[in-house]
Amino acid sequence: MAEIAAASPAAEAMLRAVFVALALLAAGLPAASQPRETRGAAMGDFDFYVLALSWSATWCAITGERRGAKQCDPGRNPGFVVHGLWPQYERGYPAFCTPEGRNPSRRAMDIAEDVLPDSGLARHQWRKHGTCSGLPPEGYFSATAAARRKVRIPAALEAPRETSRFAPLEIERAFAEANPGLRPEMMAVTCERGMLEEVRICLTRDLRAFRPCPEVDRDSCRTREISVPPSR
Repeated sequence: MAEIAAASPAAEAMLRAVFVALALLAAGLPAASQPRETRGAAMGDFDFYVLALSWSATWCAITGERRGAKQCDPGRNPGFVVHGLWPQYERGYPAFCTPEGRNPSRRAMDIAEDVLPDSGLARHQWRKHGTCSGLPPEGYFSATAAARRKVRIPAALEAPRETSRFAPLEIERAFAEANPGLRPEMMAVTCERGMLEEVRICLTRDLRAFRPCPEVDRDSCRTREISVPPSR
């Protein structure tokens, strides 16, 4: 039997790239370059914001209940909760923009508690994302609250009492119908283990308008249909 010739380094590199792309697609992720995190970037140097709204029931089923999170107690799982407000570049995003991350004051945490489900999450969001906003902690959490007020949750997703199934595009269209000026290319619907994970909505720096965000939009779940566990 003839021996098979060894692949050249270039061919091996191409094969590795193909395998990586296939693995990403199998995981429900786009094969395009994943967003790059730039640590220690200049404060206030970014292009737009992403408001990340997490579907609480999915997080509780996968992570929160195991941790004993209060967010997952009966009657405290309302549907969408704010994960964070993230400064973004057109490609990639800044993170941890000051080494010390200045701890939020009691006043800042009072503001945070009205919009984020957990004080630990609030402190982490401040360190990773808020320090890149160019705002003080009070200003960052106030901006997070303002961004949340701008988004109306579609009626079908306000507080469902039983599991439902939607195509990711159906969820995007429902948000677009509920929020004038918002279009599918201005958001992403992400999923985990076949369930709705988050809706990520792109906003201008002044939070006055929705705006297109191609890189964020490419993060949308590629599965045909996802389940939406009921709120509690």
